[in-house]
Amino acid sequence: MIANITVITDNLDYLLWGRAAQGEPGGVLLSLLMTIGAAILAFPGGVLLACCAWRFRGWPRKVLFLWAELIRGIPLIFVIFWLWFLLPWLTGADLPGAVTVTLALAWFTSAAVMYSTLAALGALPNGQYEAALSSGFGSAQILRLVLLPQALRNALPSYIGLLIALLKDTSLAFIVNVPELTTVAGQVNNRVQVYPAALFVFTGLVYYLLCSALEFTVKQWQRRHSLPANE
Repeated sequence: MIANITVITDNLDYLLWGRAAQGEPGGVLLSLLMTIGAAILAFPGGVLLACCAWRFRGWPRKVLFLWAELIRGIPLIFVIFWLWFLLPWLTGADLPGAVTVTLALAWFTSAAVMYSTLAALGALPNGQYEAALSSGFGSAQILRLVLLPQALRNALPSYIGLLIALLKDTSLAFIVNVPELTTVAGQVNNRVQVYPAALFVFTGLVYYLLCSALEFTVKQWQRRHSLPANE
């Protein structure tokens, strides 16, 4: 039992932040950085796509739905592989692995954000749109000032779930050897070649604690702002 704990404590710095002191973040730190980066791209991007789908009916909406269905119907691991090989060909340069995975996560998550936001917009009473229209607002103003703030509030529980899933999905970066938490745990296990159960139980516990802390933080924010929490 003591040896099981020792293999974690001896490598704790590497598991938590990799080689951050040498300018190469890894472990938990890199997992969080990729989550934050992907969320910054995916959530505003998904909301914007939902607004476009709501505002422009006909073929633009069909194209957005087709794009979203294509992305949602493909395993995320394939999206990571595609971008891993496609982006260097498109840009003519080798992007850092963490950047490539972050873009793949953002691309994949933005489709789910689009659907969640569009569903929240569609759930609002039609009378609100008609009342705003009779008051002289244009369609873009109605969306921006009346409907979207309510839809974002109603979709917040869904967004929390997507953000937690995004954090867990960073573990798929191991497939292209990006040194996030799962990858560095595997590296430590390959190096010491003892007590793999201890390492990966620790890894799972860290993901659980991170996701629980994220959910708790958002619920506290909801309570402070008098928003309905998803109990």
